[in-house]
Amino acid sequence: MSTQAKVAIGGVVVGAILLSLLPFWAAVLVMVGVPAIAYLTLDPSQRRRLRHVSRKQIGR
Repeated sequence: MSTQAKVAIGGVVVGAILLSLLPFWAAVLVMVGVPAIAYLTLDPSQRRRLRHVSRKQIGR
């Protein structure tokens, strides 16, 4: 199983756990907020490089 598949399965499991433990709006806030905060912590040069990378190359 590839690393991308493991990450995807882990994300689905964490999302399901959050939806079962928290109210819907709180779970959505966490699932959207964590990647947004991670993106905002990047340098401007890292953000620029990430925008130019195709989705297939992300995670390799």
